[in-house]
Amino acid sequence: MASRIAAAAKGIRFASHAPASAANPWLAERIAIKEHAGPAAETWRKISLYVCVPVITVASINAYNLYAKHQAHLEHEKHEGHEKVKYPYMRFRSKVQSMNLRVLTCMK
Repeated sequence: MASRIAAAAKGIRFASHAPASAANPWLAERIAIKEHAGPAAETWRKISLYVCVPVITVASINAYNLYAKHQAHLEHEKHEGHEKVKYPYMRFRSKVQSMNLRVLTCMK
């Protein structure tokens, strides 16, 4: 029993099979995919670092500048103090006006 535990601890038990040959077409394809994965992953890592990060940084700065301009414009409009002109041809009615009209029509 102790020898089995020692063999399992050393990994001897699992090293009993021989590596498969590359004559198998499926295995050859898997090996080719694995060899291609290294350079492809490196390419995407470089794209992520050297393209995506600067683009996100520039876009963030642009968004902040637009936000700051918009806030300054809103602050300017607040201080400008223009009031809405009430033209006589605009017949806007509020709740109070319509209640007064009802009272006046009932009193007649």
